[in-house]
Amino acid sequence: MLRKMTAALLGLALCTGAATAQETTIKFTLGWKTQGSDAAFFYAKDNGFFKEEGLNVVIDQGEGSGATVTRIMSGAYDAGFGDVNAIIQNAATKPQEAPVMVYMMWNQPPFAIVAKKTSGINTIKDFEGRTLGGAQGTPTTRLLPVFTRKNGLDGEKIKISNMAPNLQEPMLIKGDIDAALVFNITSYFNLVLNRQDPDKDFKWFSFGEYGLDLYSNGVMVSRKLIASNPKAVAGLVRAINKGAIAIAKDQNAGMKAAVNYDNLINADVEKRRLQYSFEKLIVSPEMKEIGIGDIKDDRMTRAIGIVVEGYQLARAPTPAEVFSREFLPPRAERELVYTAN
Repeated sequence: MLRKMTAALLGLALCTGAATAQETTIKFTLGWKTQGSDAAFFYAKDNGFFKEEGLNVVIDQGEGSGATVTRIMSGAYDAGFGDVNAIIQNAATKPQEAPVMVYMMWNQPPFAIVAKKTSGINTIKDFEGRTLGGAQGTPTTRLLPVFTRKNGLDGEKIKISNMAPNLQEPMLIKGDIDAALVFNITSYFNLVLNRQDPDKDFKWFSFGEYGLDLYSNGVMVSRKLIASNPKAVAGLVRAINKGAIAIAKDQNAGMKAAVNYDNLINADVEKRRLQYSFEKLIVSPEMKEIGIGDIKDDRMTRAIGIVVEGYQLARAPTPAEVFSREFLPPRAERELVYTAN
């Protein structure tokens, strides 16, 4: 009897081990610290969407949406949420190493210039003769020369004060700079946390409205993962897509998952950030036409041209080097309807 029980337990252990071995682990990096705008990933994990696809997705906080690319290129991560424009920069020189975007989430760019309404800056022409605070190396700061050229501004008349990102809003509030070169989804809530009213007291100039029609953040994966396990990539995209569509209808459920991941976040502020991401970055006429996750190749070609000019890249990658729709669910499954609640 003992021998039979031992054999049965051994068989069960072997079966369990085989089942566990079949589950693919994917190391996934966020674009920054835990934010409400990441809720789709947490919701997918909490509701078993990754598990249904045979995936064990380990989610870590990030160091910046551009750093997502370098984290994946180093081999430390298999996938992550980051900036497609950083992929373009790396694909220009290392096309076989740069990750590939497989699910576009932020259809609109977050790059913006923000000024106090009391500053007297009412149009972009008013930037001339003023001091703008920028964090060196960020896309908004690096792309300012392209912004000025496209809009006929005299860049020589615009002074840039280099500073750490966390100093931009405090210096703007104090009046030490006239405007700041920012990511709107970050700066807006930095102002909220500094007890400011970003809508009432500040004016926002989005690069997307002034000729820099760029794509932005989405889900990217390593070329190694695409080559070795395309099924896992498709499963990852399906799970995240289901999460994004679910929280578009129910932000409270998305925030519950975000708090489960990191209970130190300010849930009220992060819920507003989640809604802001839908209203300003995700939902657009193009997204409604082609569904969440996809891009238009002609727009991506133009966006690549803008990045090549802004970063003075030696080569312009093709859209296919930067983005792949191979792993997207059918269009009918990517119909996102956002309802604020």
